[in-house]
Amino acid sequence: MAPYIGTATSRVDGFAKVTGAAKYAAEFNVAGLAHASVVCSTVCKGRIISIDTSAAERVDGVLTVLSHENRPSMADNDQAYKDEVAPDGSPYRPLYDGRIMFNGQPIALVVAETFEVARFAASLVRVQYEQAPHVTDMHRLRDRASAVKAPTNPIEALFTPPKKRGAPERALAAAAVRHEAEYYVPIEHHNPMELYASTVIFENTGKLTVYDKTQGVQNVHKYLCGVFGMKPEDVRVMSPFMGGGFGSGLRPQFQVVLAVLAARALQRSVRLVLTRQQMYALGYRPAMLQRIAVGANAGATLEAITHDAVTVTSQYEDFHRQETGWSGLLYTCANASYAHKLARLDLATSCDMRAPSAATGVYALESAMDELAVALKLDPLELRLRCYSDRDQHDGRPYSSKALRECYRQGAEAFGWAKRRSEPRSMRDGGELVGWGMATGVWEALQMPITVRITLSANGHAEVACATSDIGTGTYTIMAQVAADMLGLPLDSISIKLGDSSLPQSPVEGGSWIAASVANGIATTAEAIRDELLRLAGQVPNSPLAGVAPGEVTLADGKLASTRDPAKAVSIVDCMRQGAVDRIEREKTTNPLDDASRAHNAHSAVFAEVKVDEELGVIRVTRVVSAVAAGRILNTKTASSQILGGVVWGIGMALHEETAIDHSLGRIMNANIAEYHVPVNADVHDIKVIFVDERDDSNPLGIKGVGEIGIVGVAAAIANAVYHATGKRVRDLPITLDKLQG
Repeated sequence: MAPYIGTATSRVDGFAKVTGAAKYAAEFNVAGLAHASVVCSTVCKGRIISIDTSAAERVDGVLTVLSHENRPSMADNDQAYKDEVAPDGSPYRPLYDGRIMFNGQPIALVVAETFEVARFAASLVRVQYEQAPHVTDMHRLRDRASAVKAPTNPIEALFTPPKKRGAPERALAAAAVRHEAEYYVPIEHHNPMELYASTVIFENTGKLTVYDKTQGVQNVHKYLCGVFGMKPEDVRVMSPFMGGGFGSGLRPQFQVVLAVLAARALQRSVRLVLTRQQMYALGYRPAMLQRIAVGANAGATLEAITHDAVTVTSQYEDFHRQETGWSGLLYTCANASYAHKLARLDLATSCDMRAPSAATGVYALESAMDELAVALKLDPLELRLRCYSDRDQHDGRPYSSKALRECYRQGAEAFGWAKRRSEPRSMRDGGELVGWGMATGVWEALQMPITVRITLSANGHAEVACATSDIGTGTYTIMAQVAADMLGLPLDSISIKLGDSSLPQSPVEGGSWIAASVANGIATTAEAIRDELLRLAGQVPNSPLAGVAPGEVTLADGKLASTRDPAKAVSIVDCMRQGAVDRIEREKTTNPLDDASRAHNAHSAVFAEVKVDEELGVIRVTRVVSAVAAGRILNTKTASSQILGGVVWGIGMALHEETAIDHSLGRIMNANIAEYHVPVNADVHDIKVIFVDERDDSNPLGIKGVGEIGIVGVAAAIANAVYHATGKRVRDLPITLDKLQG
């Protein structure tokens, strides 16, 4: 039986998805289900003076209208609202009191017999406010932004700027060639296809089953227990399928609190589905204003780099990530400094969004490197090769693996980079200017503690269980592939259970760490299954495996076989029959290898071609080649899909996406997918994905994640290509017609 790992395996859950058998959070039905609709604040800051719900309550079919004035009891301390990935600060408490902290904040909940009645009645709720002055424009606060706090624990240390190296100011002043500029990325919203929703099934015993759209069922479970003071055994959170999250579902969102609040108030099952507009209050990629200065010597290697950033957070939480430190992961430079400040606005708290901080920070870095290459009159790829580093510059650690040079080589060859003419506006295709740009991508390669349970039946079927989520990336499939190979069974003899808080422990699914974590977790538990089978095999009369050590056998083709002599084997069925057991169940926790002496990252080289209509300024991204080094690729089909999706999102970041706020009202003006522009079919042309072979021993299976590396560097490659095509350097995204013409 050929191995499944490394093959282009179709999704094992694909049939369920295309036939509608796969159920999402808003699709679980039960008799007597009530429906809820949220009333949102129309002001940005202040307090509620009064809420008039009388008109809504008179509508036939309305069951109740909840607000801070009449809601059931909730926790009264910040710690109860802290979830697994909460930043410092005081978490938002839905319907807790009359304070208004952001436009679109939930202030009331109408519950009715039908969704239509609830939504209509919600429009009848009248609210009076006492407004307070607000600010939602980060540019107004850039000079008053506050530095991120010094870390007090190892987790916080991951998100604070690295220490200064050398004397960057002096080295910059002495550099033969210097470049300094500001780069801006606006607020962007996730806009996953599936709306955020929660269906709460209320049982007669008072216990709840909560179907929630989330990237971490156990995170939501713990959160709900804290907010409502429930015993862990009295609430179960499930999320078997998710229609995209991209980081917006890492933290519990307010709809799950409101749905549980309503179910407990009515002692009845309740569903709450947010509208697309309401989802714009859930979090967003923070706007980021960066200043980068780079200096090089005559040999075109870096003498100095300074990278400062200001990002957006709310007034009540300090959300931030490692915005500037990416500059020390790619290029050799002895003199460097980094700084990061927060602009506290009257908005909801910002949050993780695919490749948080890297997508934005690397955009500025790689744009600056391109500008430095222009100043040096040097090919942009050649500059990166001259500045290449085999060590993490922050602390001098070598990389566990870094095949970035090969990414450059294979990507450039596939793209045809050698044919590039260096001068801007020197390449044409009829009436269009042609531009070629490139950039580097980098992301973390992490593994988290995780627990996996495997139950092997005597008929040769195995069930693999873990509370992890499949957020659309293909977790069901890679879990099945790894389990099939580790247990020596056909793929269709493996069933996967996930997305259930009652299953063995898992972290939230994010950071591209679940593939490595759960795959190696399966391998660990499969070893325990193997060891028990070997013990049972020893009971088989005249066993060919008598006296063989566990490390000398493997599971393959439904048998336990000697690695030295495959002919010496006992079938799984015979092992279990001889041992008189119907099932073997093992549950093991796997922790990451203790390998702090090395840096662990995935890398990519992105090459982009744009064509720009010389008269109209219309930009088309006609070709992208993304060469990725991400360790062992578990499934070339789903992994390629992840990179393709990341590239498309990078196109959106470069040319389309921007959340528009009316700062006089503090209100998002394009809170819909008609006016919040994302790439559509007509915007996406030829994309080629190359996986560069890379061996890594950071974990037993040599896996790095691919969910986020695909977007990093794409926006910079496109921006650099636009400059090459037009001679116009646009440093604030998205690159639109007016910016090219200005």
